[in-house]
Amino acid sequence: MNRSPFTEKRQMIKILIPLYNDWDALLLLLSEIKKRVSADLFAKLSFVIVDDCSSVTVDSTIFDGYNLSIIRLWRNVGHQKAIALGISYLTQESDFERVIVMDSDGEDKPADIEALYEASLKEPHKIVFAKRAKRSEGFIFRTGYTIYKSLFGLFTGKIIEFGNFSILPFHQAQKLSYVSEIWNHFPGGIIRSKLPYTSIPLERGTRLAGESKMNFVSLILHGLSAVSVHLDTVAVRILIGSLWMTLIAGLGAVLVVIVKFLSPENASPGWATTLVTASIIIIMQALLSSLFLIFTVLNYRTQKHFIPAKEYADFIEKVETPNPQRGL
Repeated sequence: MNRSPFTEKRQMIKILIPLYNDWDALLLLLSEIKKRVSADLFAKLSFVIVDDCSSVTVDSTIFDGYNLSIIRLWRNVGHQKAIALGISYLTQESDFERVIVMDSDGEDKPADIEALYEASLKEPHKIVFAKRAKRSEGFIFRTGYTIYKSLFGLFTGKIIEFGNFSILPFHQAQKLSYVSEIWNHFPGGIIRSKLPYTSIPLERGTRLAGESKMNFVSLILHGLSAVSVHLDTVAVRILIGSLWMTLIAGLGAVLVVIVKFLSPENASPGWATTLVTASIIIIMQALLSSLFLIFTVLNYRTQKHFIPAKEYADFIEKVETPNPQRGL
């Protein structure tokens, strides 16, 4: 049976790859995907590279042979924002079956594309993430990542065990482009959006070329971005923590007064006053700081937020398609 052009395009799967200077790794990644993915699935793939204003530029014709387009950004915005812009562009400018988000360095293993796709077919209305069953980074980075996940859980009350590597059905990707929180943190924004998602355990691969740009400082900033997506929840949890601190400090002050009256007369003078004063200072600082944070968050919620689907065009310099007959 003949299919209409719209139906053919609808069955395409976009692979969205944010990139900053990792052109050598990208070429190796595309080659690996072609080797590792079945021929039937590879025929459905269309690659969309979001060039995050790389300082090293390449001619797009080096990608001849691949169904690929390059979105060139006016300025460097970082991986998370590049993904948000890419998803917004795709959902507003084209039609497709699903979009896979993955890094350009090969740490998201090409062989796992099949696993993500199969998981998506089983749960077609859910976003499917790759949950990292095993990581290949050094001890310091793994320790920092563990701390990041622990702090995220402490401050937000939620669990995050995945990164950007994921597959999204078209309709969910379309909805996600209107979620302002993905501008700061892609997976955190999905958690915040309450869109349905699940995850499957997959091992993280090794970089194909070059050196990782993610260091300990970058990881801290990445973690703070994830927490900031849930700022209102964080503020409430901090307020609750402050109330507990106030209660403990108040009980401590009462205990000091009791001990003062029961202590021998030769006890050091002024110690009780010092401790009670310190407790009062702790109480006032905890309450005032948490209340200030709460009102800041409430004020933030009244402001107009950045919506990627409405603002993406301002960041795009141009879109290059080495094979115009195939295109987006």
